[in-house]
Amino acid sequence: MNLPAYDLRRNAEGRLVFVAADGLAHEGVLAVRAFPISDPERGISIIGAAGQELAWIEDLAMLPTPLRQALDDALAEREFMPEILRIDAVSGFATPCEWRVDTDRGPTAFTLKGEEDIRRLAGQTLLIADSHGIHYLVRDAAALDRHSRRLLDRFL
Repeated sequence: MNLPAYDLRRNAEGRLVFVAADGLAHEGVLAVRAFPISDPERGISIIGAAGQELAWIEDLAMLPTPLRQALDDALAEREFMPEILRIDAVSGFATPCEWRVDTDRGPTAFTLKGEEDIRRLAGQTLLIADSHGIHYLVRDAAALDRHSRRLLDRFL
């Protein structure tokens, strides 16, 4: 296995620091997934404060555990996309309307501004944006329970 010639760590303020093979430290970097929904474990870019790519990680599984953990933590901080597991209720079938849902992060309610805020990605995968810009993922609409599918079908 080819070990990377760089390191990621946190500075005293908790900001992510990329240390290149030559020892040069780049502060305030971001870890960004190229394919966050379809292939979240592959294609991670480390982006410098000026927007330049400092490193490309083809596959997270190939990284040593400490580096992978640092990347996983950085990605989790940056990404917030709850996955809808069940749609409990909608306030009405005209938008805007309030949705009450169960997600992988617990129950919540949000306002759907318009039907255009539900985007179909690949196959049965949907991305729903609420009125505050938070995105909710429906990984497989066909796998939802019957009640949830019936409510969702009214908007598709």
